[in-house]
Amino acid sequence: MRTFGFLSPYVHQRSTRNGAAARRKLFLALLFFFCAALFVPPGWSAKADPIRIVAFGDSLTAGLGLAPQDAFPSKLAIALRANGYDVSIANAGVSGDTTTAALARLDWSVPAGTQAVILEFGANDAFRGVIPSIVSQNLDEIILRLKARNVEVLLAGMYAPRNLGKDYYTAFDAVYPALAKKYGLLFVPFFLKDVAGIAALNQPDGVHPTAEGVDVVVKTMLPSTEELIQRVRSRKAS
Repeated sequence: MRTFGFLSPYVHQRSTRNGAAARRKLFLALLFFFCAALFVPPGWSAKADPIRIVAFGDSLTAGLGLAPQDAFPSKLAIALRANGYDVSIANAGVSGDTTTAALARLDWSVPAGTQAVILEFGANDAFRGVIPSIVSQNLDEIILRLKARNVEVLLAGMYAPRNLGKDYYTAFDAVYPALAKKYGLLFVPFFLKDVAGIAALNQPDGVHPTAEGVDVVVKTMLPSTEELIQRVRSRKAS
């Protein structure tokens, strides 16, 4: 800094004072942040991570015949966010999957870090006439393996077509509530409630919901999914 000679002592004194003041401010700032860090509650962060959910299912989850944004996982995520929930929902639906196929791909379809799963399978088993006890065994193993990983499960029930006969559909329909009771799961008795059999809510195949049909499915599944999120939160807080 260039100064006139008679001002040099003053400038030097002022610079020294300014430097000391700056160092004091820096020291106090560092002390404040250090002390604040000591009192941060465990697990706190400036922005909590979203609840990580996987929608694990068949074509009804995948959204066969629909744009990606109209599939069940996408629309459910939108509905949850509108209700104030910070969530991430991965679409792990594969068209044509049976419970046997689901069990075979479980580990890579539900990655590490997943906190909750919406489990939706069985329609393809019923269409193929798979023995209900096999459906039960497969779903039971899936649930066991998810619970071993501390993943919360919401079980979406399915009904068998009535043209398969009373003995079959009675045994098939009973699989889901029995598993829900056995493991204390959140449970929706019928994933396609108020959609199945309604032409205006289904695509021409009469099986897969339209975008409007998915809206009804979301309405059915939303309350239980909110409970699922509360279970995840309770587990994190404990």
